[in-house]
Parts: sequence; structure tokens; C-alpha cells
Amino acid sequence: MYARAIAIVARTAALLLICGAAVAPDNDAAPDWAFPIYQKEVASVPESQLISVPGSDLLLNFRQVGDHFGTRDWFPEDHPDMPAVVAYGRAPKLASCSFCHLPTGIGGPDNAAIAGLSTAYITQQIEEFRSGRRQCAVPPSIPCRSLMNRMAQAASDSEVKAAAEYFSRLPYRSRIKVIEAAMVPKMTVQGFVFARADGSEQEPIGERILEVPDSLAEFDAGDWRTPITAYVPPGSIARGKLLVEGVARGAAPCGACHESRLQGNELAPPLAGRSPSYIVRQLYDIQYGYRSGPATALMQPVVARLNALERVAIAAYIASLQ
Repeated sequence: MYARAIAIVARTAALLLICGAAVAPDNDAAPDWAFPIYQKEVASVPESQLISVPGSDLLLNFRQVGDHFGTRDWFPEDHPDMPAVVAYGRAPKLASCSFCHLPTGIGGPDNAAIAGLSTAYITQQIEEFRSGRRQCAVPPSIPCRSLMNRMAQAASDSEVKAAAEYFSRLPYRSRIKVIEAAMVPKMTVQGFVFARADGSEQEPIGERILEVPDSLAEFDAGDWRTPITAYVPPGSIARGKLLVEGVARGAAPCGACHESRLQGNELAPPLAGRSPSYIVRQLYDIQYGYRSGPATALMQPVVARLNALERVAIAAYIASLQ
């Protein structure tokens, strides 16, 4: 089965190289809510100020919490021992994997959950970043666009192997609660994530998904137990179910590759319960060629005609799954 799938991928990739990538039309620009690149200044905090999170005995100062080559390990009992590249990276060029993706690998709306991905898939994606075939739909001037490309190029093959094996062994446990709502709390952008604005003001959700940590302070400190609420448009979960099952598109269901419960396999990553913002970004990036190469060849014809509402609905349904 895998050999046949690989052969199909190779043939599709060759066809895509001939045809070229799609170009996003003016009426389907990258959604800024899924790519929150407009950072807002966060108030400075004294480096000596001690930070803690509920349920942990650990105390860190502000500098330690923001150290890209350190470990914010609030709950060591939640995961096995980390290899050095996951815990500390390798200064000065290779940040620790756990700084963004967390020691448990569940990440956040601003990056990716990599717990439970297969070793082969993680290794393959690092190669996609190294080659430049995996990008994202933000202007080249935005530093985050090339961050993973630089990390992938800085990592040795042995470090990639150690990190991939570590994260592949971790179970993925979603901390996302999906809520359908026409009106949502007024939002601001803090860093790369949304946060509730002060006060009780509300705003229409429109055609957006808004993922919001229940506690921004704990989320920023790297607390992976902090819940995240994902607000999605009314009716989007039911619409997404039809799209994912292939009923609304007349296409093959997502489960044909990602398995019936969207738990994934060696070739296709698991989807169930993952960040809806992340899912939308990947659908958009694959659709318009920001992600290319053999790894995404099978996906490109599947997503080629999706519109913004369909991407939102698919992501909302996927995130709602256990």
C-alpha cells in the first residue's frame, strides 16, 4: 500500500513541476487571522521577576522563560527525558525544539503540534524546510517566514533523528475547545497569538477562526496545560464534516490518506484535534504553492478549488475531533 502511495506521489509531483504552482487571486488573500504577523509590543518585564504557572513548583525569571536555548519544563512528569536538541538546542544557531513546540510536542496556534507524528514524516518535513520547498504565505520581510528553514539547516542529521524519534513517541492530547459563536470577545494580537481585549466588548466572528489561550501569561510562559479556546463560525463544524468526508466536494474523503478517524499513518500526518489556525495555514500554503514538493503532491489537487469558507469549515471540524 505504501509503495503504491509513494509511486502516486512521485507521478503527481512530476505533473505539478510541469504545471507550476497556483497563484492566489486577489479575492483569496492569505487570511491575516491565521497568519497573525502584525505583532503588538508587549510591556517589558524586569529580568529578575520570577514567573510560575499553576500546579508547578518551578520558578523561572523572565530571561529564563525567554531563553531559546533553555528548557521551560514546568511539568517533567508529563513527558520522558528529552534529548539535548529538544531540551537545549545548540547555541548560537539552533534553538531548542521545546521552546516553540514544548516538551510535550503539542505546540500552539502560532506553530505546530508535532507530538505523535511519525519519525519518517518529521524527518521528511525537516528536509522540506531545508530545501526551501516548505514556506508560508507571509511577506519575505517577516522573520518567522524563514525561521524553521534556518533551524532545519542548522540541525545535524543526528539531531533531527533524535528529535523525530522523541516527538513520534509522545501521545498527542488536544487542549483545544471549539466553540461555535456568531459574536466573540473583542480580540487583540499579542506576539503571534490572539488575546481577549480588556473589557466586555464583543465583535462578529465573520469568516474567521480565533484561537485564544485561556491565560495569555501562562501560555507565553510555555505552560502546555493552559487550555485554548477556538471560536469558529456557527454551522462550520457540520459543514466541515461533509467536506472532510468528501460529500460536499465530490472528492475522496480525507480519511482515504489520513485514516478513517484522521489519526494518520507513516505517510499522512494525524489531523484530529489539531490547531484549526494551523490547519487553515497548511491548506492555504499547499493550495497556492507555498508548500510544494513530493510530500504535498497528493494534497495539491485535493485543495486546488477550496475557498476561504471551506478551509475554515474543514479546520473547525478537524479541531473538534478527539
